[in-house]
Amino acid sequence: MGRAIFISYRRDDTEGEAGRLFDDLVRAYGDNSVFMDVAGINPGIDFRKAIDDNVATCGVLLAMIGPTWATIKSSSGDRRLDDPNDFVRLEIASALRRDIAVIPVLVHDAKMPSPDQLPENLKDLAFRNSVEITHARWNSDVELLTKALAQYVASSASTDTEPVHATVSVQLPPPHSPDPHRSATKSSKMPLFVGVGVVAVLVIAGIVFFAAHKSGGTAANPAPVTPVTTPTTPPVTADSLAGTWTNSEAVERNGLIKLDIAAAGSQLSIHAFGDCQPTACDWGVQSTAFDGQKASGTWNFTQQKKSGKDENRVAILTLTPTNGSLQVAVSSTVAGKPTSKHQFTFTRAQ
Repeated sequence: MGRAIFISYRRDDTEGEAGRLFDDLVRAYGDNSVFMDVAGINPGIDFRKAIDDNVATCGVLLAMIGPTWATIKSSSGDRRLDDPNDFVRLEIASALRRDIAVIPVLVHDAKMPSPDQLPENLKDLAFRNSVEITHARWNSDVELLTKALAQYVASSASTDTEPVHATVSVQLPPPHSPDPHRSATKSSKMPLFVGVGVVAVLVIAGIVFFAAHKSGGTAANPAPVTPVTTPTTPPVTADSLAGTWTNSEAVERNGLIKLDIAAAGSQLSIHAFGDCQPTACDWGVQSTAFDGQKASGTWNFTQQKKSGKDENRVAILTLTPTNGSLQVAVSSTVAGKPTSKHQFTFTRAQ
């Protein structure tokens, strides 16, 4: 049976992160459920055939994407993605052709490549919802990814009880050495001191008990203790985000103005619209997971400029529910221009 998780990466771009993620996923799902070329291909095996065989039988492919993934060049000066025999291109194209789930994994603040940066057989990658793994939140980001991958592969029996990460280091207290100044004679008197102390406590307790009963008094009953309860805020669920949300702030032309959200379990289906005339621009629909705090998705679409010329745009939306509203961060990139970032407050449509 083939491996269920295939990790595709470039050594010059994401080798360290790919190896670290491989180790985490092996701990979660077992050795036979994760494939990466360095660890999974035996010497003497045709690399191309091994990749094709493993991609064909995997349930999901993780495409590790760093800042130079789309632009890195070979020794001849040509972009590697433009080479039809580039192994990363072959891996991802093979998965897309077989309709295997492909999840872009962004590291080092990398952005999703736009369709015009990709060769023809990889253009569908630009429309796959991505996940981001950061160094500062590696443990929590990988934990969310590991849970999401459960639909493609089951944990092996040997790894069911193993944690993906230890978030708190365990330190044992230093061993205690016996006091060199303590004499054997002094130590031997300790039981005597303990015995004398116990007898004294019993005598005092007897005197107090006798005096209380002789006077007809009873020990004071302690006042009843009322447990203090701290009100808790109910968790935010994906269902609570379902509905239509509108931007409460003014935006420039083509800016984000409306979100139609549907929920199923922890998954959100987000339909985004921009400000265009005479009707709103339809950015399209993206599905993403809501982790109880936020949800992120990537939109790739074509928008028309005032000059009438079309341009490709990639927008990453991050939705964070806050006190009944949605804080929406928009990171927008157009080819040849710097990335623009905006923060908006969306309210539920009446």
